[in-house]
Amino acid sequence: MKSFNRDPDKIELATNFAVRDYRVAIAGRDQKAIAEAIRRRFSERYVAPVSQPPHRHGFAMMAISCLMIEAFESFRQGWATSNGQSKAAFCFFFDRASIFTELRGHAQEFYKNVRCGILHQAETTGGWTIARRGRIFDPDTLTINAALFLKNLQRVLDEFCDELHTSDWDAPEWKNVRKKMDAICAGCRKSPKKA
Repeated sequence: MKSFNRDPDKIELATNFAVRDYRVAIAGRDQKAIAEAIRRRFSERYVAPVSQPPHRHGFAMMAISCLMIEAFESFRQGWATSNGQSKAAFCFFFDRASIFTELRGHAQEFYKNVRCGILHQAETTGGWTIARRGRIFDPDTLTINAALFLKNLQRVLDEFCDELHTSDWDAPEWKNVRKKMDAICAGCRKSPKKA
């Protein structure tokens, strides 16, 4: 049987941006290259696959949106992993993202009934529903507009990446991004085999 040995430095973190490119960008403090790679990574992995017909379905949009929020907050917070911090990720996100003000005060219920419902039960729970019309969140019917939700997530991502373009290299947001990116790059390497 042929063994497949991949070079971890060639693993793409985003289209046309491999681990090796990240290391070069870090060495050169190339904020623009890193910020744009983050934008591409999230857009390619989360937004694009469910944004274009015929792939648009509210349930899939919300599943992807929940994955994106948790991954995005890992970048914002500088977490190597969100294990044990998933609920906090949603609370931080909804408390900070002004475009999601309608969901402030509902983060824990959203986490439980939308994120955990979709992830663990393959459905929303607690009376929460998903649509592709209306306002972003209707607290009376507990309905989320998945299309608008995803569109607003893209806006939050764009604002964050634009902020990275102009922030100081040693600012807290950059320190956190580098922590997360370093963890992602480390994850590209094979774990040593146990004896």
